[in-house]
Amino acid sequence: MGVRGLQGFVGSTCPHICTTVNLHELAESHRAKYPGSTPTIVVDAMCCLRYWYTAESWVCGGQWREYYSALRDFLAAFTSAGIKLIFFFDGTVEPGKRDEWVKRRLKNNREISRIFHYIKSKREQPGRNMFFIPSGLAIFTRFALKSLGQETFCSLQEADYEVASYGLQHNCLGILGEDTDYLIYDTCPYLSIGDLCLESLQTILLCREKLCESLGLRVSDLPLLACLLGNDITPEGMFESFRYKCLSSYASVKENAGKKGNIILAVSDYISKVLHLYQGEKKIEEMLPLGPNKALFYKGVTSYLLPGQKSPWLVQKPKSIITDKQMASLNPGSKQEVPMCIDPEFKQEVPVCTNPESMQEVPMCMDPEPNQEASVCMDRESKPEVPMCTDPESKPEVPLYTNPESKQKSPSEIDPKCNLEALTCTYPEVKQEDAMDMEPEIKQATMVSESEILKVARMHHVHSESYLVYNILSSGEIECSNTLEDELDQALPSQAFIYRPVRQRVYSLLLEDWKDGASTGPVVKEWFVYPGNSLKHPDLVRPLQMTVQGGTPSLEVLWLSQEPAAQARRLDTLLACFNLSSSREELQSVESPLRALCCLLIYLFVQVDTLSLEDLHAFIAQALCLQGKSTSQLMHLQLDYINSRAVQLGSLLVRGLTTLVLVNSACGFPWTTSDFMPWNVFDGKLFHQKYLQSEKGYGVETLLEQNRSWLTTFHNLKAVVCKACSKENRRIVGRIHWNSHYTGRQGRQGHGSYRSGSTHGHSGQSWRDQGSGGRQHEHDHWRRY
Repeated sequence: MGVRGLQGFVGSTCPHICTTVNLHELAESHRAKYPGSTPTIVVDAMCCLRYWYTAESWVCGGQWREYYSALRDFLAAFTSAGIKLIFFFDGTVEPGKRDEWVKRRLKNNREISRIFHYIKSKREQPGRNMFFIPSGLAIFTRFALKSLGQETFCSLQEADYEVASYGLQHNCLGILGEDTDYLIYDTCPYLSIGDLCLESLQTILLCREKLCESLGLRVSDLPLLACLLGNDITPEGMFESFRYKCLSSYASVKENAGKKGNIILAVSDYISKVLHLYQGEKKIEEMLPLGPNKALFYKGVTSYLLPGQKSPWLVQKPKSIITDKQMASLNPGSKQEVPMCIDPEFKQEVPVCTNPESMQEVPMCMDPEPNQEASVCMDRESKPEVPMCTDPESKPEVPLYTNPESKQKSPSEIDPKCNLEALTCTYPEVKQEDAMDMEPEIKQATMVSESEILKVARMHHVHSESYLVYNILSSGEIECSNTLEDELDQALPSQAFIYRPVRQRVYSLLLEDWKDGASTGPVVKEWFVYPGNSLKHPDLVRPLQMTVQGGTPSLEVLWLSQEPAAQARRLDTLLACFNLSSSREELQSVESPLRALCCLLIYLFVQVDTLSLEDLHAFIAQALCLQGKSTSQLMHLQLDYINSRAVQLGSLLVRGLTTLVLVNSACGFPWTTSDFMPWNVFDGKLFHQKYLQSEKGYGVETLLEQNRSWLTTFHNLKAVVCKACSKENRRIVGRIHWNSHYTGRQGRQGHGSYRSGSTHGHSGQSWRDQGSGGRQHEHDHWRRY
């Protein structure tokens, strides 16, 4: 997200800070300077998704085989240069940045509306200028990189902080990303992913020292500048009048800089000529119009301070930062946690600051060189060592049961007790009570108490092995970004509603303590994007009890037990989450990787009455034909035209696969993760082709491309799905029967039907009536509570 206006300013006014570099040469220089060390680049993966997704087709649900191949080529280029990559993904949206997240999601909704309008009018995919990344791309990229042997981590706070912290503490060659915040952090060099030429490994290095030289600032001034210009913590409007006052008194206005560029120059000039004059003599609040925004301003500045760093602008502690009343009006939500410390050379976890009594020591990560303390500067010999904050009683966290596919070394993790200490660790002049005033949200209790279970969940989260489980357990708040859904299609409900009963059963499983004597369960806040949702508030969703044969097992059994019978309990629980316990035997007869897909298809066809027999044929046929297709064949597949309903069905299935990731990890990994990775079971263009053929009435042999060896498997899978649906009184019929079969059914504006499972309402209940929140939402045609 970055600093407002800085990207454009660098490109137009300060192009000299951008230097073309060759990563081969940088790696050789690093090896010469640090013999025996491997040149490492830390990658902000969320910034790279658009760069990595090079497939021509993007509206049909994703060209996952092509994408996987592109990732493999990307890694091979760096491997050939002897460069190691470390990948970080966003693992949460911090409360203070929720407004910005919502703003972007609503903007995406408008873009999606234009995409569907284009498709329905032109019957073709829009140009790359309207490109929208396929649903689930970030989630499945984590698993793709892990399967390709890469160290991949999911953040416990805003990822850019953990990326910058890792890059500094591990003396990395650079940070690969596309975020101007990396110009503000005092960390290793910032390398542009957007300008990377993979063949030559040339890219642009953006030099913060040259930026400072152009602005007449010091590197330690950049966090101050970022907050005055506006970033993800301090809203752009907070210092708007101050910036214009600076501009009005600025005597060196440049014509080629534009209004925003001159504002940056004017604010920088004020910092260097006015604020520097009184630095250390006056408090910052005496020099700037902070007013009631003092706490938010301090939070913004400290958000850029990496472990061991201090800001010269915070040398004097404010006596009274903010009142409770002021804080309530500001509603800042961002946690400033202690950064996650990850050392790929160690297999044990090193708590950053595990002694809750210690409030003055500086959190540090262990140095890649054993028995040495890490320096906080680029040159490890230029600054004194900083003591590491450790607990002598801390032990490696090794759960009894882990994902059997995981081979990744354990990173160090944050001790949750250290959240309140983050600010005092980086800025000791601010006392604990002031930090608590500035960070009220971090006093909120977690949904599940600190335990072995929460530690295991955190470990799987950090290692990118699970999806949403830790967020549910720790904060009870989750989100799901935009999906390619047509808001004008009244026959198909949103994926957010279709898969909600599954999530509710997962909540019941994870938040198990509420069952003991509690009449109502806890509420999980869902920030799910769907047409008609203003996102002014989260949906408040309660757990849904499920029935597991022999009783619902505890998380200790599902996650920690090594008894032979435990694996069967894990599978029983997974099927119960989809309300498919009665179909266990039939599903067990299906071979991998089609078993998980079959489970998903049963659930979808039970839930959504407007899915037809033709849809089922298309889903099964594409999965079978995919097994015999090469990446090149899929790449050159041509479609007669694009159908908007097929576009939405493709995204709906992929969102189902992400739901499978959630359920599988919550249940202790009963199924192999690769079974429901999209590159093994789904291809967007191939599904679209089968959908168009099925819609035209083509026979099964044609759908299967005359491959008779697949006929038996096709009919077996179809029989499993139809039999399971019939147990729920769901008869799958062709579209020719729709007019009579669906008369009077309710759904989106009176069309289509969303059927609840037998544990949640009666069959045929409209999906709009599946209200589960405790808050009454504003009236609209999407939700009736």
